[in-house]
Amino acid sequence: MRLLYLDCFAGIAGDMTLAALIDLGADPAYIAEELRKLPIDPFSMDTTRVVKQGISSRLLKLEIGGGVENPAARGHDHDHDGHHHHEHGHDHDHDGHHHHEHGHDHDHDGHHHHEHGHDHDHDGHHHHEHSHDHDHDGHHHHEHGHEHDHDGHHLHAHSHDHDHHHRRASDILRMIEQSALPARVKERSIAIFKLIAVAEGRVHGVSPETVHFHEVGAMDSIIDIIGVCLALEQLDVDVCMAAPVPVGHGRIRIAHGVYPVPAPAVAELLKDVPLADFSARGELTTPTGAGILKALAVRFGPIPAGKMTGIGYGAGRKDFEHPNVLRAILMDVEDAPRPVGQSAAHDALRERIAILEAQVDDMTGEAAGFAMERLFEAGALDVYLTPVYMKKNRPATLITVLCAEPSAVRLEAVLLRETTTLGVRSRTADRTALRRNIVEAQTPYGTVRVKQAIMNGAVIREMPEFEDAAARARASGVPLADVMNAAINRENR
Repeated sequence: MRLLYLDCFAGIAGDMTLAALIDLGADPAYIAEELRKLPIDPFSMDTTRVVKQGISSRLLKLEIGGGVENPAARGHDHDHDGHHHHEHGHDHDHDGHHHHEHGHDHDHDGHHHHEHGHDHDHDGHHHHEHSHDHDHDGHHHHEHGHEHDHDGHHLHAHSHDHDHHHRRASDILRMIEQSALPARVKERSIAIFKLIAVAEGRVHGVSPETVHFHEVGAMDSIIDIIGVCLALEQLDVDVCMAAPVPVGHGRIRIAHGVYPVPAPAVAELLKDVPLADFSARGELTTPTGAGILKALAVRFGPIPAGKMTGIGYGAGRKDFEHPNVLRAILMDVEDAPRPVGQSAAHDALRERIAILEAQVDDMTGEAAGFAMERLFEAGALDVYLTPVYMKKNRPATLITVLCAEPSAVRLEAVLLRETTTLGVRSRTADRTALRRNIVEAQTPYGTVRVKQAIMNGAVIREMPEFEDAAARARASGVPLADVMNAAINRENR
């Protein structure tokens, strides 16, 4: 079993993790090639070798749409996710939202009124106020000066208009789901983005699916998170562990004032995660880094027993008195570590889902079937109808929808619009899902996709995709069962 141990003794960030995995042997050309298959902005990615307090490590360099992320050329201090910390009154916030404060108003799906000072948040959203207007999926009015975003890009505002596009978390999740990325890359990437969206939503008091990432912040998050998952796949990592997490100390300025480290989104993500007693002034762990740990690490603690087969170092951008690096250790172990309380019989992804319910007694079966189609189109994981009896023994139907937490609000709207219910109940639940893989079975009737369920690294069951099997059966004029059996008993298993 191949295990990756993230020794985050100095903290962790998305770019540090990706750089450490590249230093460990992942191919940046492969990662970039796979990322470019996604509908994202043009970018270039490279690494350079730096020395941090005597440790040689890799520093990730990104160029997105023309702004090269090159801290050495600009003389700024940078945090772990490439966010710029300027030592002259520029504060940064960790929510990915940009807060601008110089006598101008911002409308970010609401109306933000900021006054004086240059505030930068740490989630990629910048608040600018410089005598020019920006349209951020709302209307941002900025006055004078220029800002720097946290991902290494300078946003200038000189009496002209800019159209800064945002990406919603739900759009990013849908993009990953619909991509041709390897199955395990999709699973891991979705898990990380979901956790970050839920944390951001709780901090800001909004639905996770409505959380917006500024275009630059979204691009950095996409490259860091999916890039990390691609690197894990190339290194054939089965499971991840991590050291307890240091967060740093001090204060940072975010949109709503001065807050202590860890920033709100980081604190939300690190619930139930053991923290290290090591501390240094400043922010050591970023939201992206915290999301990677929370989603992928099955256990936190010392390095497990096993054979170390490789070591990589990823550099952070800021210099401290300690080496600002993340150490990634690749190991061969006999038994994969399990989360505390999880049975060794599982090889599964544990995630939180939303459950929506509504009962109706005045809909036809056809209308209920149409509503079910609409719910699946909107992203439901599952929908089922249960016959029930309501008051006065009226026959009715209970409609139950299972969905990812970020999709709950959208699916509630579909239920209210497409059914006759006057209300929707919702709750959350933990779900353990076996890891799945899709393979193509070559049969005498044509190619049929087969879904595999994985436990303890082995395939425990297979099921041909119905639509594929049905299409082959119609085309060949044979019973459906013949095609299904041919797919299961194929020679190329």
